Amino acid sequence: MEATNTARPAATATRPWEPWFQLGCGILCMAMIANLQYGWTLFVDPIDQAHGWGRAAIQTAFTIFVLTETWLVPVEAWFVDRYGPRIVLTFGAVMIALAWVINSYASSLAMLYAGAVFGGIGAGSVYGTCVGNALKWFLYRRGLAAGATAAGFGAGAALTVVPIANMIATSGYQSAFFWFGIGQGIVVLIAAQFLYPPKVKIAPPKKVTGLPQSKVDYQPSQTVTKPVFWLLYLMFVMVASGGLMAAAQIGPIAHDLGVANTPVSILGISGAALTLAISLDRIFDGFGRPIFGYVSDRIGRENTMFIAFGTAAAMLLLMVYHGSNPVVFVVATAFFFGVFGEIYSLFPATCGDTFGSKFAATNAGMLYTAKGTAALLVPLASIVAAAYGWYAVFAIAVGLNAAAAFLALFVLKPVRSRFIARSAVEAESVAAAPAGRESHAH
Repeated sequence: MEATNTARPAATATRPWEPWFQLGCGILCMAMIANLQYGWTLFVDPIDQAHGWGRAAIQTAFTIFVLTETWLVPVEAWFVDRYGPRIVLTFGAVMIALAWVINSYASSLAMLYAGAVFGGIGAGSVYGTCVGNALKWFLYRRGLAAGATAAGFGAGAALTVVPIANMIATSGYQSAFFWFGIGQGIVVLIAAQFLYPPKVKIAPPKKVTGLPQSKVDYQPSQTVTKPVFWLLYLMFVMVASGGLMAAAQIGPIAHDLGVANTPVSILGISGAALTLAISLDRIFDGFGRPIFGYVSDRIGRENTMFIAFGTAAAMLLLMVYHGSNPVVFVVATAFFFGVFGEIYSLFPATCGDTFGSKFAATNAGMLYTAKGTAALLVPLASIVAAAYGWYAVFAIAVGLNAAAAFLALFVLKPVRSRFIARSAVEAESVAAAPAGRESHAH
């Protein structure tokens, strides 16, 4: 029979540097897989010029990568909870290296798509492992830990986009795929050897935290039966769909609004509106993840969600009325992405708080598939835009973000509070159960 919920053992101290070292290794690994997603755009045109397959066919590889990376995270995370992070991360290192080596030799679309599958499996293994391990080490700072780990996913691309572009220009895209693939794989392989879950229970901080924490470690099979999990999932999809749509379509949006090539100068930084917007979006997205995670550790997950989702709705509303103003376009999209990236810190942290640490990687991995669900909705934005214009798309996204903000404060907060209160009762009943009854339950 399935193991029952288990009350946690008494707290024991760990060495002060251990959690931070584990977090650092995780961030480094996340930086190494960033190019699989954010660096892809650099390769599309060179591949098309070499083989003439057409952009749409080549971009199908990216779709395959995203879907594979997202939907397989729960499976990979289950292995993390069962066998530890080292073996899964080592496997991921081999897969991400193999993916880009395959891409470097790809002489057919089928081979390119195979590389995308390998890359998705590898990236999912690394993502699920690093986020899950951070949640286990930082029980009382999960927002900061998940945010910093997720920020590594964007920061890695910022550091290596220029070297990759230079290598493509000087040596060809095949060399860039091959050598960066091997390099990224080796770095993750080395870092993997230093990752491990906490060997003892993490001690609570001296200063009492106001964050509600589950007293029970819920197995994944139990988590999916809880309404609070599906409420989180729904909110994740609502917010992610708008953000992914904006990320995927920001170029066409800027061109259709007539601001793409308009010169803009903000605080001494000048450039074409679209170029400046994309640069600021990445910076704000990266910094927003740990900052909002840190804030949520202080003022609570739901309160932070309300602020973030509400701000996103306000920025999109600004786009509805003033999106054709190039300065407004740049500023509004920057602030929108600043509050969008935090979903990758707030939702895993909330999941860990709600369902416990022992199966944190798998539970957070299951919730992360909401990104995949949201990605499937992104093409609808193009259909709506073609029929009614981008302002209609923004209006829908405003509604989704505003609804998610109110759900966080007025539905999720009381529902989660009651759920965690019940977990305390469950933990006490398990602890008080006679040995015979407890072993029978197991």
